[in-house]
Amino acid sequence: MRLDKLEIGKDAIVASVDSDDAALYQHILDMGLTPGTEVTMMKHAPMGDPVEIRLRDYELTLRLADAARIELVDVHDAHNAPRENPAPATSEHPAIGECVCRPRIGRQCASADEPLRFALAGNQNCGKTTLFNQLTGSNQHVGNFPGVTVDRKDGRILGHDNVTITDLPGIYSLSPYTSEEVVSRRFILEEEPDAIINIVDATNIERNLYLTLQLMELDRPMVLALNMMDEVAANGGTIDVNRLEGMLGIPVVPISAAKGEGISELVEHALHVARHRELPGRQDFCPADGPDHGALHRCIHAVIHLVEDHAVRAGFPPRFAATKLVEGDALVREALGLDENELEALEHVISQMEGESGKERLSALADMRFSFIGGVCRACVVKPRESREHKRSVAIDRILTGRYTAFPAFLLIMALVFWLSFGSVGAWLKGLMEVGVAQVTAMISDGLVSMGVNPVVRSLVIDGIFAGVGSMLSFLPLIVVLFLLLSMLEDSGYMARVAFVMDKVLRHFGLSGRSFVPMLVGFGCSVPAIMATRTLPSEHDRKMTVMLTPFMSCSAKLPVYGLLTSAFFARGSVLAMVSLYVLGVVVAAVMALIFKRTAFRGEPVPFIMELPNYRLPSAKTTVMLAWDKAKDFLQRAFTIIFAASIVVWFLQTFDGQLNVVADQSHSLLAGLGGIIAPVLEPLGFGDWRASTALVTGLLAKESVISTLAVLLGTESAAALTGLFTPLTAYVFLVFTLLYPPCVAAIGAVKNELGPRWAVAVFALQCVVAWVVAFIVRLAGLALGFV
Repeated sequence: MRLDKLEIGKDAIVASVDSDDAALYQHILDMGLTPGTEVTMMKHAPMGDPVEIRLRDYELTLRLADAARIELVDVHDAHNAPRENPAPATSEHPAIGECVCRPRIGRQCASADEPLRFALAGNQNCGKTTLFNQLTGSNQHVGNFPGVTVDRKDGRILGHDNVTITDLPGIYSLSPYTSEEVVSRRFILEEEPDAIINIVDATNIERNLYLTLQLMELDRPMVLALNMMDEVAANGGTIDVNRLEGMLGIPVVPISAAKGEGISELVEHALHVARHRELPGRQDFCPADGPDHGALHRCIHAVIHLVEDHAVRAGFPPRFAATKLVEGDALVREALGLDENELEALEHVISQMEGESGKERLSALADMRFSFIGGVCRACVVKPRESREHKRSVAIDRILTGRYTAFPAFLLIMALVFWLSFGSVGAWLKGLMEVGVAQVTAMISDGLVSMGVNPVVRSLVIDGIFAGVGSMLSFLPLIVVLFLLLSMLEDSGYMARVAFVMDKVLRHFGLSGRSFVPMLVGFGCSVPAIMATRTLPSEHDRKMTVMLTPFMSCSAKLPVYGLLTSAFFARGSVLAMVSLYVLGVVVAAVMALIFKRTAFRGEPVPFIMELPNYRLPSAKTTVMLAWDKAKDFLQRAFTIIFAASIVVWFLQTFDGQLNVVADQSHSLLAGLGGIIAPVLEPLGFGDWRASTALVTGLLAKESVISTLAVLLGTESAAALTGLFTPLTAYVFLVFTLLYPPCVAAIGAVKNELGPRWAVAVFALQCVVAWVVAFIVRLAGLALGFV
C-alpha cells in the first residue's frame, strides 16, 4: 500500500521512499520518514489534500502526490502501546567542565575579556527566538509557525557585553533544501562562531536530535539546551540529562525558555566550552560492528581518507565533508575541488556501500542517524503520556481544520479580526486619539497666536506639521489592534493550520499553502511579508509570492481608507473598507493565474510542513510585537511623514520665485502635480492635489492623508467633497490599494530578488492599479454612480 491510500486511524510501517527529486527525497528522510518508521494517518485537509500524518511523536503534512511515493507494509489499527522506559535517573547534573568533550588541539583558551560569538541553532517551533529574547533582552518577534525567524539576528547576552549571539533561521537539517539551511550552514562554517547553542524541543526530542547530530559533525564547541522541560515533567516524563551528556559528548542543560528557567546555567556552560575550545566528544554515530551499519561506517571512513586533505584546505571538518559527499551535496563537492579520479573513486566507494547494505545512500545516512537517536532515547528518555497540549490541539483541530468547519471558521476568524480592528475596538480608540490630537493642535495654535508668531511660521507648524503628522497619529490604534490580533493568531499556531487548509486552493493558482502565510502577514506590513518568503523552499514559489504579496492591503493604507470611507460612505464605511481587502485578494488571484500560465509555469513545490501544537498566545510576546509596530509607525510619523509634511507645505506655500502664493494652484506643488495629473485624469481624479498625494504615498502610504490634510488645510468631509465624488473617492482608494507599496517594501524586494525584480514589481503594480481603477470607474458610471 502507498501512504496516500492509508485510512484515517490506521498505522503502517514505511517500507521505502521513491522520488525522482533528490532534494525532496532527502527532505522527506530528514523529516523522519525513513524505512522502518511507523506512521499514523490523522486526517485529510477539508478539500481532501494534503494529509496530516503522525510519526516520531509529531504531526507532519504532505500532499497526496508525495504521499503516493511512500510505500507501506504492516498496515494495522492505530495503537498507543507504550515502549519500555529506562529506569528514572537519580544522578546529579554534571558540573561545568565535567562533560566528555575533547579539547581543540593547537588552540589556547580564551581569556575572560576576549570577545566571543555564539550561534543559536535549532528546529523550527522549538522556542529558539524565545530563548534569544531571554539571552539578550531583545524583543524579536516570536511566532508558532515554521519560519518566523527569516534572517539572522544579532544581540549581546545580558551581563556579558563582549559576548554576541546570532539567532539563525530555524532549520531541520544542514542539507540545503531551503535558502535558510544554506544561510545557517554558511554562518557556522564560514564565520566560525566560538560555540553553538543548539536548542531542542524536549517534548519532541527524537526528531530534534537529528539536527544535533549534524551540528556535532561540524566539530565546533557546542551546548545542547533542552527546552520545554517543564512541559515534559508536567506530562509525566523525564530525561536523564547526565546519561544524555555521556552518550552525545556535549554539555546538556535543561531549560524552559518561556519561563526563563535554566538560562544562567546555559550561559555558563556555553561560555566554558567556548573559552576552553572544547569540541564534541563524539562524531561517529555509526558502530563499526553493527549488523546494519558496518558498510556505511566503512564507506564514511574511506571517504574521509580520500578527501581529508581537500577538506582541511576548504575549512571543512573531514567527517562533515565525508557525510555530505555521501549525500551528494553539490555545495561541498564544489568547494572541495575533487579531480575526476577522486570523484570516480568516491562514487565507487558509495556504490559498494549501497550494494553491501542494500540501502540507497541518503536512506542509509538518515537511518544511521535515527537509529543512533533511537538508542539514545531508549536509554535516556522516559516518554510522557499524551501531553495536554497535544490533546488540546486535536480537539481544536476538529473544528478549525474539519472538513465542513475549516473554511467557515477561517472566514469567521478573519471577519472578527477586521471587525475588531475597524468597526469596534479600533474605531473607538481612533475616536479618542482624534479628540486628543485635535485638543493638542488647538492648544498649540492658540499658544502661537498669543505669542505673536509670524503667520507663515504658524502655518508651517499647524497647517504643515500638525496637519500631516496629527492626521496620521489618529490611525495608530487601528494598526496596533490589527497587529495584536494577527500576532495572536500566529503565536497560537493557527497560521500553520491556515496553510494546511488553503494548500489545495492555492495550488490552483500555482502556489503552495506555505505561500498563504506571507501573504496574510502582508495585511499587516509588506516588508516582513516579503522577507518571510525566504521560508519557502523553491525559487518558483518565492518569486511568485513576492510578486503577489504587495497586492495585499497593508495596515499603512488604513488611514487612507478610514478618511475617505468615513467622508463619503458614512454608515457603509466598514463595508467599503472590507471590499477593498477583498478586491486586493481577487486581483492577486487573477494575477496568479496569469503568472501560472506565463512567467511562472510549472507546479508549486511539495507541501511538507510540521504542524505545531496550539499554544496560548504569550501576552508578553503579543504586547512586544504591538509596541514594536507602534514604535515603527511613530518613527515614520516623526521622520518620513514629518519631513514629507514640511516639504509638501513648502511646495504648496511658495511659487518659483519663493513668494507666498495666495492661490495654491500657482504653487510649486501644483506645477509638479500637474505633470502626473493627465495620466490620472481618465480615472476621475486628475486634480494636481490628488496626484501629489499619491506621489508622496510612495514614501509611506500614510503620507497620502498627511499630504491631503496639508493641501486642503483640513481633512474634513466638506473639503474632500470638493476634490472627489463618492465614485472617484472609491476609485482613488482602489488605486491606492494596488499601486506600488512604500519605498521600504520595494527595497525589500530588491534585497530579496535583486534590482530587476524590484523594477518589475513597481511597474507591474502601476499598470495593474491604473487598469483596475479604470475598470471600477467605468463600472460605476455604467451603474449610474457619480
